[in-house]
Amino acid sequence: MPIVFQHAIDVAQTPEQVFAIVDDVARTPEWLERCTGIEKLTPGPNAAGTKLRYAFRDGGRTGIMEGVITTRVPNEHLAFRYDDPMMAVTVDFRMQRQGPGTHLVHTIEITPKTFAGKVFSPLIRRQLPKQTITAMHKLRALLENRPA
Repeated sequence: MPIVFQHAIDVAQTPEQVFAIVDDVARTPEWLERCTGIEKLTPGPNAAGTKLRYAFRDGGRTGIMEGVITTRVPNEHLAFRYDDPMMAVTVDFRMQRQGPGTHLVHTIEITPKTFAGKVFSPLIRRQLPKQTITAMHKLRALLENRPA
């Protein structure tokens, strides 16, 4: 059964500015603590189908997930899917202009693929909200050019 968490924030920046940051996958470690880097494997500009390699650190464990941009509608919607042997992870950003700023909705869906992944599901379910909210606050601070 998938583990899903959604969090929304309002930022003073335009959807174009917000999209530019989340679309620049090389900048992800600046706002997502567990991310140690995302390598773009497909040349050219980002598009649906662009292949990625996501490196992470979770506690004392490090890992790599193969990924792909699944949806890319500039300034509106950006989604990724990452897979490793234990988990499938969908990362979704939706941006909507709100006055001079943006309403940003971030959804994470984690689907355990193995027995071990299912055993860790309660821990993931407890940690995911804090991790996601912290990442969104760091993203807002980055957008506003201030310390997180």
